[in-house]
Amino acid sequence: MKSLVCLKQVPDTETQIKVKPDGSGIVTDGIKYVINPYDEFSVEEALRLKEKFKTGEVVILSIGPDRTTEAIRTALAMGADRGIHVNDESVNNADPFAIAKALAAAAANVEYDVIFCGHRAIDDDFGEAGAMLAEFLGLPQVTLVTKVEVAADKKSATVERDVEGGKETVEVPLPCVLTSQKGLNEPRYASLPGIMKAKKKPIDKKTAGDLGISPEAKLQAKQYSMPPERQAGKKYQDMEPADVAKTVVQALRNEAKII
Repeated sequence: MKSLVCLKQVPDTETQIKVKPDGSGIVTDGIKYVINPYDEFSVEEALRLKEKFKTGEVVILSIGPDRTTEAIRTALAMGADRGIHVNDESVNNADPFAIAKALAAAAANVEYDVIFCGHRAIDDDFGEAGAMLAEFLGLPQVTLVTKVEVAADKKSATVERDVEGGKETVEVPLPCVLTSQKGLNEPRYASLPGIMKAKKKPIDKKTAGDLGISPEAKLQAKQYSMPPERQAGKKYQDMEPADVAKTVVQALRNEAKII
């Protein structure tokens, strides 16, 4: 079973994010970077499919600056076979359209039965690259996947996906693009032997020129700002329940003005 996993390196959710004084971006000094959590589900599922069929390959594809190699190595330490790192200023901080275009160009040189993506990245939260990638490649897609069962002949897959208020089961021909949602699996930790092996696994370096593309960003962030600080709440103590209810309703109507 051959899987291509599109992976993004993002700031750790426990990292304190600060905006630059001029609002042009975030302060990157001291930020710890990790694999996007939804992409970790993708890596794990690709590894499980390889183990199930006892054959195949898991290729990691990532776009980003030099530090992105760390995230690729982590995926290789989990068990992936090789990596492709697209490092080019024209796409490193691009919008989902340009990113998907670059991913599609890189994927054109890889053999795969299925492409996995996280359903969204936790930094920009767009949730669009996977769908655009499928469109560029002319492949069917299923989003928000929480379960994957590939047929023995590897010609189709039955997947379960989240929909509002429930689950939906979809049968999709292979190859296809699947975007991973929380609940798909529990990603493994990289073992010490895996970490040692990862150092010797190949990572193919690519630029936009190598892929034959000149992507143009369609979206530009003009200003960054932190959300307003939350005001302190109020406590109503030593009052009868009926009086508390009356006071809260009055506050919601007269102060908060939400009712």
